[in-house]
Amino acid sequence: MRRYTVLVALALVFVGPLLWALSTSLKTKPEATRLPPTLVPQEPTTAAYATVFEGTTSTPVLRWFANSLIAATLHMVLVLVVCSLAAYALARLEFRGKRLMFALIVGTLLVPGFVFLIPQFLIVDQLGWLDSLTVLIVPGAAGAFGVFFLRQFFLALPRELDEAARVEGANHWHIFLRITLPLSKPALATLAVLSFLANWNDFIWPIFVIFSPEYFTLPPGLSILQGQYTIDYPVIMAGAALASVPVLILFALTQRYVIEGISRSGLKG
Repeated sequence: MRRYTVLVALALVFVGPLLWALSTSLKTKPEATRLPPTLVPQEPTTAAYATVFEGTTSTPVLRWFANSLIAATLHMVLVLVVCSLAAYALARLEFRGKRLMFALIVGTLLVPGFVFLIPQFLIVDQLGWLDSLTVLIVPGAAGAFGVFFLRQFFLALPRELDEAARVEGANHWHIFLRITLPLSKPALATLAVLSFLANWNDFIWPIFVIFSPEYFTLPPGLSILQGQYTIDYPVIMAGAALASVPVLILFALTQRYVIEGISRSGLKG
């Protein structure tokens, strides 16, 4: 009984902010700032959602939503492709300098992310990617965490499968596509969710490299909804509730694989 009480309390801690945002988004502006606050809207209204969906030239919220969805989805796919290839090489192939290369990759995890802001900005500037969705998709696709995470999972797969495939004439490419990846669905699903969330929630990098409102994603875009002298809490919370929908859907579709991937990764290597 005590265990279920703790689990319910933890669930309320994590779900509470989402429920509060949903409740505030359905309130009027005076009620949203009333003290003491009301848990349930006394006069429910969808005016905040109407404001969000209508948008303006300077605050195209639906455009920001689409930008976030496109950038996060393509970034997630790119992370899976790049990191799975690198992790397979580090886990299943033998070549000179492999251990040193892996150590250097893991070592970058110890470096604060802000250190890379200026170098990455200079690189994307030279590539002509500034103020475009490309600058939100490509950088970070070869993340060290993704390589490390998948490598640990690949190491736990039986090598006898590779040997049996080689006897049948399969090369590394066939083994990677037809054996390693199908058996790694939990790890791939976990990395997909984590990379999607990281890109979806990113605030610093977009405001660093995006200058036009039409290319904003939701995190920096929603900050524009905050006025200079007043804050329209229902509108901001409506945008936050809208931003949570894709994340909830993604987790609902992949939760079984995510739990299995987290429990099985890192057992070997």
